[in-house]
Parts: sequence; structure tokens; C-alpha cells
Amino acid sequence: MPDATTTDGALLVLAIVSPAAGVLLSFVLGGQYAERIAAVLLPSGLFLASIIFVDVWRSGDRLIYIVGDWTPPLGIALRADGLSAAMMMTMAIVICAVAIFALADFGTRAGSAEARAPFAFWILLMAIWGAMNMVFLGGDLFTLYVAIELLTFAAVPLVCLDGRAETLQAALRYLLFALLGSILYLVGTALLYGSYATLDIVLLSRRIHMEPATLVAAALMTIGLFAKTALFPLHLWLPPAHAGAPAAASAVLSAVVVKGSFFIVVRLWFDVMPGMLGPAGAQLFGGLGAAAIVFGSVVALQQQRLKLLIAYSTVAQIGYLFLMFPLALDTVSAELQSSGALTGGMLQAISHATAKAAMFMAAGIIYAVLGHDRIAELGGVARAIPMTIFAFALGGVSLIGLPPSGGFLAKWLLLEAAVATGQWWWAIVMLAGGLFTSGYMFIVLSRAVAPSGEPLKPRVAVPRYQEAAALALALTSLLLGLVAFGPVDILQAGRLESMLVGPR
Repeated sequence: MPDATTTDGALLVLAIVSPAAGVLLSFVLGGQYAERIAAVLLPSGLFLASIIFVDVWRSGDRLIYIVGDWTPPLGIALRADGLSAAMMMTMAIVICAVAIFALADFGTRAGSAEARAPFAFWILLMAIWGAMNMVFLGGDLFTLYVAIELLTFAAVPLVCLDGRAETLQAALRYLLFALLGSILYLVGTALLYGSYATLDIVLLSRRIHMEPATLVAAALMTIGLFAKTALFPLHLWLPPAHAGAPAAASAVLSAVVVKGSFFIVVRLWFDVMPGMLGPAGAQLFGGLGAAAIVFGSVVALQQQRLKLLIAYSTVAQIGYLFLMFPLALDTVSAELQSSGALTGGMLQAISHATAKAAMFMAAGIIYAVLGHDRIAELGGVARAIPMTIFAFALGGVSLIGLPPSGGFLAKWLLLEAAVATGQWWWAIVMLAGGLFTSGYMFIVLSRAVAPSGEPLKPRVAVPRYQEAAALALALTSLLLGLVAFGPVDILQAGRLESMLVGPR
């Protein structure tokens, strides 16, 4: 039976239209109103995401909206399953916290002249929010292409908001990698459409089969998405882009933006063609993830600047997300299954988003107080801003995977899958990654709590709401493990394979 619009399906349209309306309204009214528009729409977006989350959780089924009442393949469908709802909720929380944090740097005072950076920041933040919602709700591969392009062109300017030469260079490198990824993805979708006459995820999953054109399309799309996700060895754009951007922008880039392309990888391989990756492909994905964990962690240990350390930590943490592919492969059917491995991988993405945003915010506060972020010269900063250092430490607890954090639960589920499938080598990779993370967290925190040679004089007075925003996200990441056997079950709600009718 074809999809039909569900009772609350109109909420999905509102989640995409609201940010777009905010961006257009900001352009019409001018830069001084962009912050006020965002102040209204972003909390409203969090409330809307909460409604969708609760609706999917309670019903255990998807929300669907058929645009214009034209069913696929002629029309476009928006769908929200458990993965969509959970990711929408997480990103709304992160973006709202970032918006509060950004008031100190990009706030506009009444009567002040319009400035370029605040105007651009608030518009780009709303654009990223809308593009991410479109990624999570898009029901066909071309809609996902449009969404990921909107996300790219909203994210790249965040890197160079300050206009410095090095940040402009980092933004251009990011743009080149992103455009290469877009071209490869688009060519892949064209091949699939030429072969199956549809790009709708549900219809395509029923028709797709193993043939050369399909394999080429899958390979091109996957490589393109890997470049946008910054999976090793296509990570070269990420460290300079994330480390050079303003703190609020770095938090959005690391916590939010890279999750968009990763989410499409999940859609592509778990929903569109779960039986085509095969054992060799799954092991390749896992091998790239393992290489990212080792490489990113080792390089992070060698960094002298705090923001660069956190950026290379992101390279490493992205690797954990791809370990779920070999662990989710069913040995009998050779298909990717919506099992504990998928839940663990997506929970890792959620806990990383909240923890890494908190850590970049904390790094931004440290830079503002000290005038630098050199790790060797952090002595005494824990006495000056204890709440900030506490938030940084809590984020590290989740990255390491200590209980009761969301990172602990995610890694526990992945370890369980490794034991159940007899793939012990991935367990060793995860444990080694935790030790590496503990190492660079210890270096930073030991420097921060050490006494300074001279009395520390903060360069600026840090607003309490900035520290509170960072701490709130860090606590969210820490407490995610406590809701393990409740709301986390939503990640399996409305999964596509339970909806399929007929052969794949």
C-alpha cells in the first residue's frame, strides 16, 4: 500500500518551513531583527521537535506527510521514524544551547549599528537548523541531496565569520571537499534514477538489486558522503575549519553539521540497500572507522592548542560511528539489521553531539579568559572558571565512555554486538580509543588544575549564561545513559524494514 499522510504529518512540514521563513524574514526586516527572530523560532523548533519525538515514541510508528497529495514516485514524501525524531530532538537542543552561548559574541544591542557577523550568524544558524530537519525528514535521495547542499552552503560561511586569512583558507578547503562530495553523490543518484525510475527510499528499497550500475552509484554516493562527514582519510578539511571558527560556530560544525551526511549514509545502507554492503564492505567501513579512531587520537595527543585537540578528537569520534556497520551485519542474511549495533551507533552520534558542543563552548570561554588556548599555559584556569572546566571534564567523560554517560551506553551496546558476532577486534579498537581519549583529557585537565606561576587575571568577565549553556549540554551527554531503557528505544520505532511489502 502507498504511504498516506498521518494525523500529525503536517508537523514535519512546519519543521522545515519555520526556519526558512525565519531566514527570509530576517533578510526583509534587516540584521538587527535576525537575533530576535531566532530567539522566537529556535525555542519553538525545540518544542516542535519534542512533539514529534513524543508522538513517534508513543505510537511506535512513523509520521508521514505526502507533499501536495502526490504520492511517490510522482510526488515527495516526508517521513519521521525513530532515528529522525531522536536526531531532530538532539540537534534542536544543541542549536538552542549554542544560540544562548552566542549571545555574548553575536548579540545585537538596541540602538547599535547593524554588523555583518551577527546578521550572518543568526541567519546561518536558522538555515542549518532547517537543512538538518530536511535531512532527517527527507523521504527520497534527491531531497536529501538538496538538504545536504543547503547544509553545506550554510555551514561554510560559519568557518570564516571573522574574515581572517587562515579561516578563509580553511573555509575554501571545506567548500572544495564538500563540492566534490556533492558531485559524487549527485552522479550516484542519477544512476539510480536511470536504473529504477524512482529515488523514493521506500520504493527504491523494494526495487533495488545487485547490478553494476547500482554498485557504482552506491560507491560514488558513499565516497561523497564520507568526504562531507570527514571520515579518515577524507578528513583534511575538518581540523582547520573547526579550530579556526568562532567557538559557537565550532560547536555547531562539530556537533551538528557532520551528523547530516552521516545520517544519509545510515539511510542509504540500512534503509535503501541493507543487503548490498556485504561482509567485505562492512569490514571496510569498520576499518576506516578504526583508522580514524587511532589517527585522530594520536594526533590529538600531540596538539598544543586546545581547539585543535578537540577538532582532531572529532576526527577520532567520527570513527566510532562507522564501527556499527560490521557489527550490525547479520551473518545469515548478510543484511544490515536494526539491532543493538544501530542503536549504539546512533546513540554515539547523539552523545558526541552534546559532549563536543559543550567542549568547544568551554574552549571558547577559556580562550576569552586567557587570550589564548595553548594547553601548556592553562595553569590556574580551573580556579578562574571552575564551571567551564567542569563542563569540559563532563564532556570528556562521555567521550571516554565512562558510566553513566551516553557514550558509555553507546560503547556498551557496540561491545555487546562485537561479542555476540565474534568480532573481538572491534572491541579492542573501542577500548584502545577510550584509553587514547583518557590520555588527552588527562593532559588538558592536569594543566588546567595546576597552579599558575603568576596570579591569573581574566581578560574578560565571562557571562554566566555562557558557562551554563556549556554545562547544560555536558550534563545532557552525561545523563543520556540514565534513560537507556526508556526513550532510547525510540531509535527502533518505525524502522523501514518492518514496513516493507514485497521483495527487496
